[in-house]
Amino acid sequence: MLRDEQIALLKVVSASIAFDDRQAAVDELVIEGYLVKDGDLYELTAKGQMEVEAHAALQVPGR
Repeated sequence: MLRDEQIALLKVVSASIAFDDRQAAVDELVIEGYLVKDGDLYELTAKGQMEVEAHAALQVPGR
């Protein structure tokens, strides 16, 4: 299971916001298969997208 900090990075990537100060953490997510680098950009993999969606479902009040 990913830490909250890692989930936050996945959300940042999915929102296409820069993250220069967290490059090492982003590289770790690439190695773990949650992100893929496409040229100068990063994109969520299917694994990363599922993790973001699962985390969002856990945040819904009343669940």
